[in-house]
Amino acid sequence: MSAAPDLTTDAKPAPKIAEEDRLRADLYNFLGLILARPADQGLIDQCAGLSGDASPVGEAVTTLAKVAKISKPAAVESEYNRLFIGLGRGELLPYASYYLTGFLNEKPLAQLRQDMTARGLARAENVFEPEDNIASLMEMMGAMIVGRFGVPATLGQQKTFFNKHIGPWAAHFYSDLEGAKNSVFYAPVGRLGRAFMEIESEAFRMSAE
Repeated sequence: MSAAPDLTTDAKPAPKIAEEDRLRADLYNFLGLILARPADQGLIDQCAGLSGDASPVGEAVTTLAKVAKISKPAAVESEYNRLFIGLGRGELLPYASYYLTGFLNEKPLAQLRQDMTARGLARAENVFEPEDNIASLMEMMGAMIVGRFGVPATLGQQKTFFNKHIGPWAAHFYSDLEGAKNSVFYAPVGRLGRAFMEIESEAFRMSAE
């Protein structure tokens, strides 16, 4: 899995966002960043400095911080390659199309591209990774929440995008990442993602919009 697509559109001044939504967006962005490419020393140090509470998300953050404190960039890069790249393919294929159909570049990707076009999002020309990879979807969701590329998405729009492109498979992927035989640094990332997806799924289920 290579870098997440650099989404391009005409940026507008950022409107005021509720603190809860900004925190959600931050977590989506963090997951997108840490899954887009092997963590370098700066990101490993950032992870090592995190602290969490007693919630499922907080416990995952605490575990990630502990693992990060004893992780080196070379080892993390090797682990990332075994998980997502490998010889021919890695242990995991982090794409919506694969998880939902068993094949790459299938209908879920086409549907995502249609929705991206409708929202004025486009993949950068120098990026060739399919847009339905987990890192890209995390980045898109974070961007929609805070209006990074325009007007912030309403709760209803967020719910529709999540239920269509993320909800049906992301928690399964994160569970697979947590339990993958090659996961060490990325095991608590999987745990964090799974816990967050469960919270988001329940929150959208309970929402009236």
